[in-house]
Amino acid sequence: MGVLLVQVQVVEGLQLNRMGNQRLIVMAKNPVLGKVKTRLAATIGHKRALMVYQKLLQHTYQVCVPFASDTIFYFTDYVETSEKWGGFKQDIQVGDKLGVRMSNAFNKAFEEGKEKVVIIGTDCIEINSDSIDSAFKALDDYDVVIGPAEDGGYYLLGMKKMHQAFFLNKRWSTETVFIDTIEDVKALHLSHKNLPTLTDIDTEKDLIKFGKSLL
Repeated sequence: MGVLLVQVQVVEGLQLNRMGNQRLIVMAKNPVLGKVKTRLAATIGHKRALMVYQKLLQHTYQVCVPFASDTIFYFTDYVETSEKWGGFKQDIQVGDKLGVRMSNAFNKAFEEGKEKVVIIGTDCIEINSDSIDSAFKALDDYDVVIGPAEDGGYYLLGMKKMHQAFFLNKRWSTETVFIDTIEDVKALHLSHKNLPTLTDIDTEKDLIKFGKSLL
């Protein structure tokens, strides 16, 4: 009988129990003026919107550091060349719609033998490493884990096997995404756990909630 080796990593008080069977997917946009945070840019301008996005991207980077060996950042257009990205694997998103791009990333992870796969974006300033660790741990007991966002979407989705329905017939970036996904969970008779509701930064109203810390 083989011996199962469990890697235990402690990072700033966060203890992670890993067995090399998990994948953290980060869906990110390349920080290009005029191509990020367009809803936010409509009221604060593209330059300030880019500044906000760069801070969100940096926050996401820091949150993912404890999971670096398990993480792939999927960018929209090209692989980032900055030295700071050396600790993370990178790839390009494949697909013409968000649901297709997310589905392709999940499919690749499961095809590579991953048993727990969690996806996040780069819009949530309240997400932290504990949030991600909690999601992976929840998958020990549940089929699906979801982190609902205040705007009706979700900032995190995790599962142990591919459920294509989660990526079909969704009106992405609307207030129905979370509810529609829960309906899919129920229709498939899956168990699930909701994480705490957090805020995505998509509009000036969201930005005001966090004061000047993102400007």
